[in-house]
Amino acid sequence: MMTRTELRRIERHSRLKSTIAPVSKPFVLIALHVLLLLLIVFIDGLDYKAKVALFAFLSAMILWVATKIPAGFVATALIVFIIIMNGAEADFLYQSLSEEVVWLMVGSFIIGEAVKESGLANRLTLLILSKASKKSKLLLGVCSVLFSTAFFIPSTSGRAALAMPILNQLSKKFTEKEKSVLGLIAPIIILMSTSAALIGAGSHIIGIGLLESTVNQSISFVEWFIWALPFTLVITFISYIIIKWLLWPKDSIDELEDFAVNETNHLQKGMSDSEKKTIILLSLLVIGWITEGIHGYDIAFITMVGAMIVMMPNYGIITWKQGIKSVSWNLILFVAAATALGNMLVETGVVQWIEEAMQNFLSSFVGAPEWFIVFVILLVTVTSHLYITSHTTRAIVFIPILLLFSETIGLNPTSVVFIGLIGMNYCVTVPVSSKALLFFYEEGEISYDANDLLKISAIMMPVYILIMMLFYFFYWQWVGLYL
Repeated sequence: MMTRTELRRIERHSRLKSTIAPVSKPFVLIALHVLLLLLIVFIDGLDYKAKVALFAFLSAMILWVATKIPAGFVATALIVFIIIMNGAEADFLYQSLSEEVVWLMVGSFIIGEAVKESGLANRLTLLILSKASKKSKLLLGVCSVLFSTAFFIPSTSGRAALAMPILNQLSKKFTEKEKSVLGLIAPIIILMSTSAALIGAGSHIIGIGLLESTVNQSISFVEWFIWALPFTLVITFISYIIIKWLLWPKDSIDELEDFAVNETNHLQKGMSDSEKKTIILLSLLVIGWITEGIHGYDIAFITMVGAMIVMMPNYGIITWKQGIKSVSWNLILFVAAATALGNMLVETGVVQWIEEAMQNFLSSFVGAPEWFIVFVILLVTVTSHLYITSHTTRAIVFIPILLLFSETIGLNPTSVVFIGLIGMNYCVTVPVSSKALLFFYEEGEISYDANDLLKISAIMMPVYILIMMLFYFFYWQWVGLYL
């Protein structure tokens, strides 16, 4: 039994700890920002505006991960900071709302609401539930459905938008802690499965286009399927295992509630007119997304056309008011501001500066062993999402560098481009790294915490690189993909 003196000492220690803990964090953040400022000030090759943009972007990443300040407030405040520091004109703030991703997400929220209100989300939810008796089986079923969408929806954000209403329905079967894990599993599975198909991401098409125009080589749909599908299956399953191992509550009850009789009856009923209209619309949307290269309208515009159709008076699925209320304007402002911060890096020349540094870095490896060259390509491309948030921009910036690199030291350009594109598909460190992550960040009942995402990435990033290296030496070389 403890004495009074020991009890008082413990009490004093706990009081001191509770006093110091909240005070120390702001000082650490301030010290980090001061150190960041000093490092950026002494960078050669960047002008004043570029340094302001780089400081703001890195500051945003620190605050998103290390604090509970609303992400939208951080992003918008730093845009205001850039303008006050004369790093950009006031138009920079206003034009942030004209970003393509903003309208893509507005349209996606409205279409998601239509899917929910029509009853289709509930029907799909019941269909998945009818096949699973345990939560673990339910999660695997959801992951399988999300994986399969990579073969006919060429947009990670489009896949996230279609998944959200279904996942919101399914989340009712989970506890609060389990919901936050579901909010991470869904976008990460969407991102990891992107590599499965040639049309899984626009960056694939851009990369192959640059390969064709530069060295007159190409990668066919079948070749991509043979090379990428086995790797994608493995890395997606490993991602699922790691997330469950790290974050799934240890005291979770795996059994699901019995599938109610009324739920079975509802599933057996024929589809309503609203459900049929929604399926037709979704089918037309998918066709519109896939044929973007034919008709010339981008994915965001097609999505907004779909959103306007579902809100048409008398003929639509939901009303105008329902559609507008379904949009998470908090998230929209965050996405607008965060995307503008990323674009500022391109416009001020920060990305070009990084590109030149990488070019000099890569060209220094003439004569290096094969395993080391593969590792360097992967290290550069897998980490590229940390400083270039746009998937498309990463392809535009890095594929020409990789082609130049392959020409400089005599590598097979097709292999280099393929490995580079698969490497660039990794983007699960911070929410702003991917639109799919943004859809689930701080939104709805299945949102996740940025710190959890960082924990996952700390393990997944080296695992991703390791698995790619193993595939290169034990599978890709065997099927003709060699440097």
